Amino acid sequence: MKTVLLRAFLAATAMIVQSNTLRAESPPASTSRPNILFIVADDLGWSDVGWHGGFGKTPRMDRLVREGVELDQHYVQPVCTPTRAALMSGRYPGRFGPHTLAPSNLRAMPLGTVTMASALKSAGYRTYQCGKWHLGARSEWGPTAYGFDHGYGTLTGAADPWNHKYRRGPYEDTWHRDGNRLDEAGNATELIAAEAVRRIEEQQSPWFIYVAFHAVHTPVDAPDEYKRLYDSVKFHADPVLHESRLRMAAMVAQVDAKVGELIASLEKTGQRDNTLIVFTSDNGGIESLKNAYVSDVADSPLNSENDPLRGQKAQLYEGGIRVCAFANWPGQLAPGKLTSPMHVVDWFPTIASLIGYRSTAELKWDGVDQWPALRGDLSASEPRTIYLAMKGGHALRHGDWKLIVSARQKPELYNISMDPYEHDDLAESRADKVAELQALLAEHQAKDITKLPEDLAGFPK
Repeated sequence: MKTVLLRAFLAATAMIVQSNTLRAESPPASTSRPNILFIVADDLGWSDVGWHGGFGKTPRMDRLVREGVELDQHYVQPVCTPTRAALMSGRYPGRFGPHTLAPSNLRAMPLGTVTMASALKSAGYRTYQCGKWHLGARSEWGPTAYGFDHGYGTLTGAADPWNHKYRRGPYEDTWHRDGNRLDEAGNATELIAAEAVRRIEEQQSPWFIYVAFHAVHTPVDAPDEYKRLYDSVKFHADPVLHESRLRMAAMVAQVDAKVGELIASLEKTGQRDNTLIVFTSDNGGIESLKNAYVSDVADSPLNSENDPLRGQKAQLYEGGIRVCAFANWPGQLAPGKLTSPMHVVDWFPTIASLIGYRSTAELKWDGVDQWPALRGDLSASEPRTIYLAMKGGHALRHGDWKLIVSARQKPELYNISMDPYEHDDLAESRADKVAELQALLAEHQAKDITKLPEDLAGFPK
């Protein structure tokens, strides 16, 4: 399996034409305020999807990739809360405190933080959140406190797909609508997609719909109709491992089907050509795990694939932080592949630039406007510095070089252009480059808040 995936990956890489060689013309005034459909999958591995030669059946997203801009080096944080905070704020998560560097049920950002949602709302957009929040598990820390007109799904970081429960404890039941507890039957992925479809079909343009699926996060399961898509596939000779991978593959296919439903709704309502669609995962996949939630779903001993990338979720290797992602906007984004690095922190300034949003306050964005690069203009590009932090370790990508440091081991140095799978640690032979990147890393670390905000003390994490 790994050999097949590696060959597919290398073949696709060899065919790359440098970052969108076809360019669309500048957007006319009528499309300067497009609808924004932003979709986030949870724990989706690099090789879980069809367009990377993986095991999951994803024909609808494969088509969106072919007809849009594949984001070949799209970076996120290694776990969920940090990525979502970066997306919403345009800032690296450590700027808000150490609790935001790990999955947390605490309030990730101070109330009053200008977010992508509040910025778009101030520009006349209707704003909706559907699915997983994970930026504060109390109702007063929910989506409507950060610029969304409406929020729906869970406030916590995961949900059983059938009973919608989290882990045992104070946040076990957080399925909600607008912060009000909601008991509702149905599969979580189906319900989230149905909510997004309803908002699309209200046609209250311009709108921003943030669809954050719980899939494919554990507990891993999907309705039988998606499992039947793999009736002819034998994932492993061991029946337990086969069944585990089957559930994962079905969940991937379910996400693809729901994305297809969102596209169909856009087409049915005549909004497809005026809607920017962005898709990403919040971090890399996890290859094997137990189900620690209030759930009857089995463990997942054979789960995601990140090959040929090294590592997985909660690690600073590429498999944990470089994810499946694309952007699609008919007539505005020409088909192509963006091979230069970007980070999820870039989306807020990119979308703000696209719609002409200007803040009267200093937002201290760490992200940069990537709209020119998405449209194929790399003439002004400079080596990008991307800062990745988690509890217990930090990484820095600067140009082709990547530094990984942690308290437990010596620094690691990789040239991602020459060694994308991080086999050859150059730290000993390039001590000069290690020192250079450590200095850049220290500059970013100095901007982080190292103590938990006092008003969060005492809340369960």
